[in-house]
Amino acid sequence: MQTSAALVADGEDIARARRLAADFLTRVQAEHGIPVSQRAMDLTQLVVSELVTNARKYAPGPVLLDLRITGSVVEVVVWDSDPVLPVARAADAGRVGQHGLEIVMAVSQGFEAQREPVGKRITARIALADDPAGAPHGRQPL
Repeated sequence: MQTSAALVADGEDIARARRLAADFLTRVQAEHGIPVSQRAMDLTQLVVSELVTNARKYAPGPVLLDLRITGSVVEVVVWDSDPVLPVARAADAGRVGQHGLEIVMAVSQGFEAQREPVGKRITARIALADDPAGAPHGRQPL
């Protein structure tokens, strides 16, 4: 199960990407019977929003968004034309803004950034279900 979109900088692309993610996960549940927790729905939209925002901010040109179900996770894949890989900044409680990558890494089950022949591809994986104790599937409570 997969869906993709090419996003253009028209001021609506971040909202469009969030809606695409919500619609995709809703279809996954309805059409394929795969449970998707509300937490997974919310975190997927957050990750999509952060990654597309960063791509818009730092890379000229189009942004490609792929969403796919792989086992018990949803993979959020964002491609942009800038070959510079993102680096999470050191924690700084006084810093205003620029926490998007830190947020994505904190809520994802897996994260990777790789250069492509043109640009880069960022992949974040989010568990679809929560365990009975309410902890994210596959991670230990903090």
